Amino acid sequence: MMIRTLLALAALLFAVPAAQAGSERSGELEWSIIIHGGAGVIERGAMDAETEAAYRAALQAALELGGNLLSGGADGVDVVEAVIRVLEDDPKFNAGRGAVFTSEGRVELDASIMAGHSRAAGAVAGVTGVRHPISLARAVMEHSPHVMLIGDGAENFAAERELETAEQSFFFTERRWQAMERQVERMGLPVPPRPEGAPDPEPIREGALDLMEREHRFGTVGVVVMDTHGVTVAGTSTGGTTAKRWGRVGDTPIIGAGTWADRRCGLSATGTGEYFIRFNVAAAICHEANRLMFEQHSFEEAAQIAADRMMETLEADGGDGGIVMLFVGQPIWAMNTPGMYRASWGLGREPYVAIYGDE
Repeated sequence: MMIRTLLALAALLFAVPAAQAGSERSGELEWSIIIHGGAGVIERGAMDAETEAAYRAALQAALELGGNLLSGGADGVDVVEAVIRVLEDDPKFNAGRGAVFTSEGRVELDASIMAGHSRAAGAVAGVTGVRHPISLARAVMEHSPHVMLIGDGAENFAAERELETAEQSFFFTERRWQAMERQVERMGLPVPPRPEGAPDPEPIREGALDLMEREHRFGTVGVVVMDTHGVTVAGTSTGGTTAKRWGRVGDTPIIGAGTWADRRCGLSATGTGEYFIRFNVAAAICHEANRLMFEQHSFEEAAQIAADRMMETLEADGGDGGIVMLFVGQPIWAMNTPGMYRASWGLGREPYVAIYGDE
């Protein structure tokens, strides 16, 4: 028993260096990327072919950007920031432009990033005027003594770092606004005035709001990479939940809940943030995957078992959503929802883009 334990420990300690050495001998350095764009009740036939194609194309473009940067030797932190910035600018996703509205009729954005080799991390919450919250989270990590900044303080720090700002009208999308209106009416609250500078109201395609409420109930974007130096980095960005109140903050900016990275494991989550916080989902899955290595599981088996167990635990307690993860560079995803926008790629693997749970 002692010998098996020592062998497992040795395998765990040298997992990343061994993988990198093998790829170096073949003339290439190993790299890996996995992306998510939110989870929810995303079912076949629920969206038209044009909408589905648009989501797949957006995921493919983000994947190609990240993969091409990584294969060229780019730093993992740079890659995570670059890919999430693209997703934050895409109004199809609930992050940055296209984020959902609070019950007061404004966008409040959260983001975080973590580098596994150093445990360096940065996060922001309740940001209203910064175009790319992920860039602000990175600035917190690299240029402040803190891990998390919120609200006005985060905005002031962004100004000091000369990060790009944006008016609330920049983040405006009609479908998000109308979804908020429907929700506050259900809650018995007054509908807030449209943001200054927002376009005039326009009709939304029939059924689009119902679809959006299902598919983006847990909308977030996240990216995890392993760069050619063997460093794992994870990042997540979100607009939160539709018609949220009282400055609500979910799991996205909370290190260990929505985002985590260590020397072997990186994870980004999307789901019912309150549950992901209570169960410390991101760190808990990575810690469990590391522990399972001592039970003679392969890297991929250990990670998948850990992720699936947590999804089952969440579901039993009433929480739902999904995660994407790299464990020693191996892509893993798990969800207890019918679908999750996701994509992965890596050295020696074909690009993979999926939406539905059976893909």
